[in-house]
Amino acid sequence: MPTPRTTTASPLTALCPDLRTALTRVGYDADTLLEVLGDQAHAALGRQEPVPVRRAARAAGDLGTLILLFLVGDDVADRDAASAFAPLEVDRAVAAGLLTRSGDRVRAALDLRPLDVGAGTRWVLSDLDDSMRRRTLTEDHVLGVGHASLSLLRATPTRPVGSVLDLGTGCGVQAVHAGSYGRSVTATDVNPRALWLAEATAALNELDIDFLEGSWFDPVAGRRFDQVVANPPFVVGPARVEHTYRDSGLALDGASELVLSRAPEFLAPGGTAALLAAWAHVEGQDWRQRVSSWLPAEGVDAWVVQRDVADPALYVGTWLRDAGLDPREAGAQERAERWLDAFEAADVAGIGFGFVYLRAIDGPTEVLAEDLAHGFEDPLGAEASDYFERSAWLRAVARDPDLAWSARFAVDPATALERIYLSGEHGWEQRVARLHRGDGPRWQHEVDDVTASLVAGMRADGPPLHEVVELLALAHGYDADDPELAADSLSVVTGLVRHGLIRPV
Repeated sequence: MPTPRTTTASPLTALCPDLRTALTRVGYDADTLLEVLGDQAHAALGRQEPVPVRRAARAAGDLGTLILLFLVGDDVADRDAASAFAPLEVDRAVAAGLLTRSGDRVRAALDLRPLDVGAGTRWVLSDLDDSMRRRTLTEDHVLGVGHASLSLLRATPTRPVGSVLDLGTGCGVQAVHAGSYGRSVTATDVNPRALWLAEATAALNELDIDFLEGSWFDPVAGRRFDQVVANPPFVVGPARVEHTYRDSGLALDGASELVLSRAPEFLAPGGTAALLAAWAHVEGQDWRQRVSSWLPAEGVDAWVVQRDVADPALYVGTWLRDAGLDPREAGAQERAERWLDAFEAADVAGIGFGFVYLRAIDGPTEVLAEDLAHGFEDPLGAEASDYFERSAWLRAVARDPDLAWSARFAVDPATALERIYLSGEHGWEQRVARLHRGDGPRWQHEVDDVTASLVAGMRADGPPLHEVVELLALAHGYDADDPELAADSLSVVTGLVRHGLIRPV
């Protein structure tokens, strides 16, 4: 059984208390940076344009020195660095690998950025990217907080839990985030450099996290967790490893298949998982069926949310640029050819990307896989927790429909009825009616007038469902005892409950 790596062996980890003191003293945090840079320079930072950021930093004293070092990638005078890093000695930062020195000037050797996703500022150490300076990324490059990481951070449920596993921790950002809602956090990675940086990130944020080195789930064999999070190397492509943070060595979507198929065995009863994943859209195969086939037949409630689908050429070009390659260069073109050849050989027409939420249940596996391509309201993590609660209620109704018939329902406060009219031969004619949820995933259900009347009759202090349906039948001239009416009504109700437009009281 692997043992946790200690957080005292690394000089980088050892200097983190003094580094934290310096960062706090100068205000190197998310809010202060935005205030000092201003909206325009902060936007330029996001566009990878160094000049506006550099100009804003010049008048910011010690904080400006850190901005120049870590956000712009400039070198600064040794004396300025000494002032900004006090009480941390510059020589010590150089020896630990945080800075490099050339003459009487120093430059950042690592990326160090503040991040706030709702639990206060956290600092994250990673390798330098090519956002401000052109760089070629090495195989063991440790990625910082990119778009995928931020997506998972915002999409992870944060209800308090006991134990959390961060599979493939990278720079440690998901593990650090888990420290705000989990009593104990374990993080794994196959890349020793990633663990070196993740340990320092944890120490910088004064968190006690167990780090284990090893491949996939091997370091935690036989253990179970209340929550598993993973931003694995999910890039879909040939079976190769050019960069460990994104390439698994498994062909096509094999990395996502491995994580989805094995994660359930590491969940404690009632435990949940929040995973990023990607899947191939293969000619003649429904992507939903493909992803569902990766899950065990028993013991899982799964919600699969597809956020985007990219065509193969766009996908390959995007990931080539991610690695710091120019698609116009000969070497990059050769890689693109091999990549697209692999897609063509496997009949890949597109690549889907999204979130997979799992919950350990006692019973047959249930899967809801759906598209969420429209805009929605973050964070999605709270919605995942609510989804599993609604799903549990629906399973109980499937066993005993009387639970629904005897229940009272309330329309969610964010749900609205929209009627769309278009000009027709006889003036304005209603073409579509929708129940629209205005928060969370912003689900929409097209409804007819009878369904709209059914929902209009629902109140927390109103009659139970069976009485609402009887009144509906009376008003519309239906037979209240018609089994088809009962089946249709129950189907409508369960569909609206599943998406949170109404809820049982």
